[in-house]
Amino acid sequence: MRRLAVLLCLLLAACSSKTPATKGSPSGTNFTPAQFVKSDIDRVAEAHQRDLFASLQVLAEKLYRRNPKELKKGRLAKPEEAIQRLFGGRHNWQFPELEGKRGTDAIQMALKPDYGGDRVFAFVAGLGGMMLDAFDGHYEAYMLDDIDAQKLYNAGRNVEIAVWKLSNARDGDGSLLLLSNDTAPPANLTFEREFGKIIGNFDTLSRIIADRTNRTVVKVVQSMATAVFLPIAALK
Repeated sequence: MRRLAVLLCLLLAACSSKTPATKGSPSGTNFTPAQFVKSDIDRVAEAHQRDLFASLQVLAEKLYRRNPKELKKGRLAKPEEAIQRLFGGRHNWQFPELEGKRGTDAIQMALKPDYGGDRVFAFVAGLGGMMLDAFDGHYEAYMLDDIDAQKLYNAGRNVEIAVWKLSNARDGDGSLLLLSNDTAPPANLTFEREFGKIIGNFDTLSRIIADRTNRTVVKVVQSMATAVFLPIAALK
């Protein structure tokens, strides 16, 4: 079936190259012939995914501004270079400098007191890998792909855990390993709002997918102080 869908896309692409755009063509998005083999829910999932990674990029930029010393630990000279490396290609969120760690493993490594690398890079790359796993590693959703509502729910909880760890991880002297929100006047809670967008996005999409597939999402309640990251990649 997937091969037939791809063949249909190729045929439509050939036709579209000879047919001028009509007044009724979609605007405001990069419409391609592949859109014809996508359901409405696929487009909704892609929209949520775009918003998720857009929020993650905003957080990466903010973290580098709050923690400029982290950039010096990496191989890159400017925050823009690190952002481009993180978000500029489809690398499956795997990077040589992360010592083979990915997803939640990279998040935990970033917040270990003895880690000597760029904590911002490792933290953001870990979140990115975990978030992509919630979509089964797909950057695009087709009607033939089965998005798992439980993975999306688990990803939302994992972001909550990551935020708690980010706000509490300290070195031997009691100093925060990474600075984020600042409650001292003037308060800076922009990190909290951006993380909230990510969590809300995952929860909303999880409910949409669960309703569509008539599946029940198993909800987990943990104490943040002892919380462990929930599985995502192993779920089928």
